[in-house]
Order: sequence, then C-alpha cells, then structure tokens
Amino acid sequence: MIISEYFIPLEIIYVFTGVYAVLIACSAVFRILYHKKKSETFKTLITKVDSWWRMVIGITIIVVAPPIIGTILIGYISFVALREMMSIGRLRASDRVAILACYLCIPIQYYLAYHNYYHEFLLFIPLVMFSTIAIILVLTGDTKLIGRSMSILPAMLMLTVYLLSYMVLLFNVSTPYGLAGSGGLILYLLALTAFNDVFQYTWGTLLGKRKILPKISPNKTWIGFIGGVLTTGVLAYLISGLTPLEGLDSFLIGLAIGVMGFLGDVLISAIKRDLKLKDTSDLIPGHGGAMDRLDSIIFTTPLFYHLLIFCM
Repeated sequence: MIISEYFIPLEIIYVFTGVYAVLIACSAVFRILYHKKKSETFKTLITKVDSWWRMVIGITIIVVAPPIIGTILIGYISFVALREMMSIGRLRASDRVAILACYLCIPIQYYLAYHNYYHEFLLFIPLVMFSTIAIILVLTGDTKLIGRSMSILPAMLMLTVYLLSYMVLLFNVSTPYGLAGSGGLILYLLALTAFNDVFQYTWGTLLGKRKILPKISPNKTWIGFIGGVLTTGVLAYLISGLTPLEGLDSFLIGLAIGVMGFLGDVLISAIKRDLKLKDTSDLIPGHGGAMDRLDSIIFTTPLFYHLLIFCM
C-alpha cells in the first residue's frame, strides 16, 4: 500500500488492523460492563486499555512513519526515560552540569544512529560520554560521593539512550524486496518482547511454583521463564515473515529475546527494590513509568540487531 509515495507493507497493515480491532473491542466491552456495574476492576481495565491505546499509537508511528519521524519519537522516549531515572537516582546538586551533558548527548546519539555512523555510534556514549562525565564531575571540585555519580550517570545513559538507540539502526538494515522492510523488523522485535512478558506471566500464573529470584521479582518462576522463552521462540517462528530470517534462525532469535527480555525485566526490578519503589513513575496509568515498559526492550533491541546482522 502506498500513501503519499510512502510504501507501507501489507503485512504491517494486517498486523495493526488486528491490534486495533482488539483494542476497539476491549474498550467497548469494558466500558459497557463498567456502565452496567460500577466496578473498580472494570475501571482499572479501562485505564489499562486507554494506556495501551497511547502505546500502540506510538508504536504505529515508529513502524509506519518515515524513519526520521520514528527516530525523533524514539529519541523523545529516551529523553523521558532518562529524566525518569534522574528523578529517582538521588543525585547530588553538584552533578547538575554533568546531568545537562547527559541530556545534550541524546540528539547526538540519535543523529549518529539515524545516519548509520556505526563506528561513532558504538563509541560515543561508552567512551566519549563516560570520559566527559568523569571530567565534568572532577572539575566541580565536590569529591563527596563522586565515585557514585561517576558510576550511575553513565549507567543511566547506557540504559535509557545507548541501548534503546539501537532500534534506530534497524531503519538502516536492507531487507530483500517484498518483505516488510525495517518497519517489519521493529514490529517483530516489539511484538516478541511484549508477548514474552505476557507468556512468562501466563505460564508462571498457571503452573509456576518454584521462584527464580524471590528477593527481586517474587512473581518470576522457573516454569514461567522456561515456558515463556519457548513460546516466544514459537511465536518468532510463526511471524518470521516480517523479517528476512529463515525459520530456524527466527526460532533461535526468539529464544534469545525471551531470555534477554527476562534479564532486562529483573534488572530494573532490582533497581526499584533497592530504591524501595513500586514503579519508576506514574507516567502511564496502570502501567507505571517509561522504564517499567522499557525494561525488557532496552536489552532485547541491541541483541536482536546484532543477531539479525549475523544471520543475514
């Protein structure tokens, strides 16, 4: 399908048609039920579905719009996530200049990703910004807890900007003619990451007993983890048509995404446990903050990019 000379693959249109149909049905049913019975359960479900509308519309823009629009939106999401982490990071007043430098690096990182300056992309945050932050902190002259700030600020940049910006590199991956293009790759990644969370939760709720990390994420079980990873692998195989991957490669990448998605989830959970927080913020009603939604995707995105390039 071509809109204003911009090609939108039919596979992507079919997927989003199904997603929006489900959202419309859920919105209508929950509102009708809430109108008949003023239940807090239905009110909560309506809130969650409304939040999903916002997230799905954002995903649609990233997948369907021209890459420059998707890049700007992903960059904005990085900004929101970084601001969220800064707000809970318990940083020092003397860190303000270094914090400003962190924000200013966002457009630079996404500029490098959008133009596929791969070597510079790889080095900018891990090397240039790591060194720059340390130098700025030293020049402030405040040595109290300076080691903590030197560690936490680069870590925040890695989690919220560097890892997520790999998604923009997917816009530059050339796929064979007739496939769903870069939009299909991003949709494939996001679908597997999102459903992996759902699968692990479902298997864990139905059959899970033995906990994996009870002090970090009490709801995570071995059955939920294994069942979720295997189911994600199967889903990856079934929707491999969105990518140039062969069936077996797609299945194995699905397994890897399942494992890495779990690790990203528990990493952010560990940070929240340390800070005694339920959510990183209340940005998304019913879902928590930006980092509560990005916990898995920030780990699965660079993994998927590198495995995709390797398999192609």
